[in-house]
Amino acid sequence: MANYVPALDRLVEEFRKMPSIGTKSAERLAFYVLSLKDKEIQSLIDAITNAHDKIHQCKICKNLTENEICTICASGKRDRSVICVVSDPRDVVALEKTHEYRGLYHVLHGVISPMNGVGPEQLTIKDLMSRLSDNTVKEIIMATDPTIEGEATAMYISRLLKPFDITVTRLAYGIPVGAELEYADEVTLSRALEWRREI
Repeated sequence: MANYVPALDRLVEEFRKMPSIGTKSAERLAFYVLSLKDKEIQSLIDAITNAHDKIHQCKICKNLTENEICTICASGKRDRSVICVVSDPRDVVALEKTHEYRGLYHVLHGVISPMNGVGPEQLTIKDLMSRLSDNTVKEIIMATDPTIEGEATAMYISRLLKPFDITVTRLAYGIPVGAELEYADEVTLSRALEWRREI
């Protein structure tokens, strides 16, 4: 740690605990906070406290909300026969930005990762299974990341869904728009070939 005064050292250290924040970024954030006027710093503190106190999981899909039920679950315009399973609330935001998907979601809040001590019981899989009791759901889209953990989670859930009369699909993988084939890795190219479709 640099030779800062103790209070600044502590502030830098707190910022370093945040995901994807290294020492340099933590220092920039700390100095930015120090440059704020009293009114601005109070506004920042209020925003953090307010978000921490008010935001919780939707009782149905486990996405983040300020209400008992999130706006997506409460909407009468969503297709209730389809549930897209994602690992993180940020994935819901990403999919909603496409304006293509009109079904519901279920947020797992992680993926199965024995190396990190995360098993199925730490995720919201039981809550997902309880949503299937009324036979409304006809398709589950597995939209976990294409990592070893994401694939293992998708396979685990798809096995649990076998006894149900539900179609289980997986997001297609392939070449990103604007990318060049020569720079794509072998796994991405293999998936792109496997999931090719007629045009």
